Amino acid sequence: MEIPYERTTLPGYFYRVNENNDSSRAIRPTLIVHGGFDSTLEELYTSAPAPALERGYNCLTFEGPGQGGVIRKQKIPFRYDWEKVVTPVVDYALCRPEEIDPKRIALMGISMGGYLAARAVAFEHRIAACILNDGVFDGYEAFASGFPKSLLTAIDNGNSEFVNTFLNNLSESNPNIRFNMEHGMWTNGANTPFELVQGSKNYSIKNVAQNIKCPTLVLEAEQDDSFPGQPKKVFEALTCPKKHILFTAEEGAEEHCQCGAAALSNQRIFDWLDETFQKSC
Repeated sequence: MEIPYERTTLPGYFYRVNENNDSSRAIRPTLIVHGGFDSTLEELYTSAPAPALERGYNCLTFEGPGQGGVIRKQKIPFRYDWEKVVTPVVDYALCRPEEIDPKRIALMGISMGGYLAARAVAFEHRIAACILNDGVFDGYEAFASGFPKSLLTAIDNGNSEFVNTFLNNLSESNPNIRFNMEHGMWTNGANTPFELVQGSKNYSIKNVAQNIKCPTLVLEAEQDDSFPGQPKKVFEALTCPKKHILFTAEEGAEEHCQCGAAALSNQRIFDWLDETFQKSC
């Protein structure tokens, strides 16, 4: 499907519970899902629609600015004010009243999508529940967590020449940093590493977390190397009904977004969602 968005559209899929096994044909709770820094629309299927359908939820997935085909084909970069992206998606969902219960719409953001989803529900209050998989409190803090003091000082002082030289040299010897820099600049419309780093300071829920009203589930993987320590900061900042789940190495679920333990992660997500929507009925 094509979801109207500003002067263009966003690609998405709407997954229905199989009506052949559903004699009631009642409207259903619906989970809206988007990815993060480098996700694609198709890969979301195993992360959300497949388990959602098994648990009786319809599911709507989409790509926003900076993601998948939107950046590749339309060349629309990321934006930190993700509520401007989610609101048109909710508008679209509410145009399907025969299939979607407007009082039981949940939103899940995956990986960096944990920031994007949190930002969205701080402003889009038609969302009845939110899953942050994982929680991301501050993009710059996560981005710069491994930077040496000299680089942090240069960033604070606005020394763009030093920052660009340092990160370009580091990228030559570290393929992970090279990917983050090159992909990040491309998907954010930044011309230099310094621009990318400075732009990441907009990706924070520090000043909007108190605006999140819906019940929120914050997931954290014990050995996550993408956003270490970030989920707990999100959880502590929230004033809404909330729950934090830590996935551990003992469970085989310690990696970023519980990679390798999808069944366990999905079970806990949908158990919480069932319980949350039952309370709201």
